[in-house]
Amino acid sequence: MKKIIYNTALTCLVLVLVTVTSLSGQGGVAEMETDRRGQTGLKFLTVAVDARGASMAGAMTSQDLGAAAMFYNPASMASFDRTAGVAVGQTQWIADVGYNAGSAILRTGIGVFGVSLISVDYGDFEQTIRADNDKGYIDMDPYSPTAMALGIGYGRTITNRFTVGGIAKYVAQDLGEAVTAATLDSDNETIVSSETGDYAVSTIAFDFGVIYRTGFRSLQLALQARNFSRELTYVDEHFELPLSFRIGLSMNLVDLMDIDQNVHSLLVNIDSERPRDYFEQIKIGAEYKFLNTLSLRGGYLFPSDEQGINVGVGVQKFGVAIDYSYTDFGVFEAVNRFSLRAEF
Repeated sequence: MKKIIYNTALTCLVLVLVTVTSLSGQGGVAEMETDRRGQTGLKFLTVAVDARGASMAGAMTSQDLGAAAMFYNPASMASFDRTAGVAVGQTQWIADVGYNAGSAILRTGIGVFGVSLISVDYGDFEQTIRADNDKGYIDMDPYSPTAMALGIGYGRTITNRFTVGGIAKYVAQDLGEAVTAATLDSDNETIVSSETGDYAVSTIAFDFGVIYRTGFRSLQLALQARNFSRELTYVDEHFELPLSFRIGLSMNLVDLMDIDQNVHSLLVNIDSERPRDYFEQIKIGAEYKFLNTLSLRGGYLFPSDEQGINVGVGVQKFGVAIDYSYTDFGVFEAVNRFSLRAEF
């Protein structure tokens, strides 16, 4: 009887959270956020760095992900049934921006702990200051902006149907030093002296998530909130992190067919995401797996300004998986991602 009451209470909690999260994308909250579209900072936190998830348009909120859970829903860490797992990935983003990411998780007697690191290389940028000379400016040394996020996560199974998790992460972005005042020579060709300002920000942000196994075949429901943080400031400009809420569901459709699941599986994921600075998005992804070895994936999200179809492939054997994803990005170059996962 106690177990029935407990599971009923957890189910009600999930339904309440679903309702609250849905309402966050409507009515009052949506009205307050309308003027913030395109105005959040540290947007590198929204880029998918895992090739498997990216190939399914990021619709991974309700999935069991192993070490890659540190980049999506931390509640899925609790479902990890081995001792340790690692995941590393490299993303060739638009405009020659590069992302490198890595995560590791460890199962203990009190839950699953994880760590993650995302590092962003924006490349070199030319720097100039205005001057009253023939060119109209003076060349400065190039500068190289960087960004990173270091996270510590924890996931725990509450019942055989309900898991929870959270991540605390240190996020930082350094846009380099910039000249705020300069004294030039009489020909306005050389800097005699200058003052510089350091344009770097950092803060602590939090992710939270829950996953509920409905008991109907492999159907799972999930909720996630990402990038809770205080407001930050660059000089006089105030901005917030790209906070978002997600609701997701997933199921292996082969459960509904008379087919050997050790030979075929067809996982379908659907996410609804409400970002702070954009319209609500629907993300749909699918993964077909043959003999638990070869995976073919595809995904699509809408609305989107430029991002189009996502496709990918993966090979898994002896606890090691190699994944690749391709994302069409409209007027920009396509985005390629590579990932390596291992479980022990």
